[in-house]
Amino acid sequence: MLKIGIIMSTTRDSRFAEKPAKWILDKANKHDSIEADLIDLRDFDLPFFNEKATNLWAPSEDARAVQWQQKLAKYDGFIFVTAEYNHSIPAVLKNALDQAYLEWVRKPAAFVGYGGVGASRAVEHLRGIVAELQMAPIRETVHIGGGEFMKVSPMGDNQEMSAIDKIIGPKADDLLDDLVWWADALKAAREKSSPKYKAA
Repeated sequence: MLKIGIIMSTTRDSRFAEKPAKWILDKANKHDSIEADLIDLRDFDLPFFNEKATNLWAPSEDARAVQWQQKLAKYDGFIFVTAEYNHSIPAVLKNALDQAYLEWVRKPAAFVGYGGVGASRAVEHLRGIVAELQMAPIRETVHIGGGEFMKVSPMGDNQEMSAIDKIIGPKADDLLDDLVWWADALKAAREKSSPKYKAA
């Protein structure tokens, strides 16, 4: 079984993230090849990045950053459930990405975006960031936008995710299948990689 971490990108009191995150978590755990966990950034009191360097070059000194790195190290891939803030990703997510390096390297990244345009601009920014972290951003993506977003958002009808599952569910299935392919391939390759890119 592949260990997949599903990361919620926001920590606001009024965040919407739980709804789509729990929806994709449920789908992931029904997949034959996946054992998925929800990773809530609220559970990690991460400071703003203030290390001497990324942990590729020097061990992190802040215990909170080390705890975050240890959490990430056990996963074979990640699904980022992201909002869009001013055409980009939430600051807490960017900081969380910056607080690790080795733990991201050579693992696949998939995306579930939500908001007016399905967080499409945020996802595109996120693709560039994870590529710099030597992750493999996969093509298949779920965008929950427009009318579908308003059906399930508290700003709209606030229905359950099941109300739009027929529309976005097939794309989620494609995402999970693609994620499994990449996670399998990269896991095998990582096992033969140099120690430089192996997380502690």
